[in-house]
Amino acid sequence: MSLVLDIFTIVAVSAGAFFFLAGTVGLLRFPDTLTRLHALTKADNLGLGLVVLGLLPQAQQPFDVIKLIAIWLFALLAGATVGQLMARVARRERPTP
Repeated sequence: MSLVLDIFTIVAVSAGAFFFLAGTVGLLRFPDTLTRLHALTKADNLGLGLVVLGLLPQAQQPFDVIKLIAIWLFALLAGATVGQLMARVARRERPTP
């Protein structure tokens, strides 16, 4: 059973790392601030969720599971808040045609 959990952890964390990489590529390749921000926040949220999902079976105690989920939720909240603030500034600073 431990081998199955280890394989699940490797697959989930690897998929999470792929989404982090995809978000970084989107940050570097997209043309304007809003599309870059969209690519980065969506991919990073999914990537972090997959990493946490992969680490949950490796947690030794129930408090470790709670900590992992709390970290994920705080990161989601912070990412949404910062993304909203950055989008507002980008729209305000955009020159009107």
